[in-house]
Amino acid sequence: MENFTTIQVSSSNISEIGYDAVSYTLRIWFVNNTVYDYHNVPYIEYEALSYAPSVGSYLNRNIKGAYNFSKVS
Repeated sequence: MENFTTIQVSSSNISEIGYDAVSYTLRIWFVNNTVYDYHNVPYIEYEALSYAPSVGSYLNRNIKGAYNFSKVS
């Protein structure tokens, strides 16, 4: 069962981010209506992403390529 804590973010490409602390899953909702899950992401990464001056840049630098992902929708 998914239990995401979500927040809206100020980004040109990302509308919302969420984190499931049970499964260590980071979920990203993009403004183009696609949703991706990044797996086995430590909470500290979610926290850093949520406070990043540029959420998109942080995602590209620190999350993409570092964690396995799957497309949700």
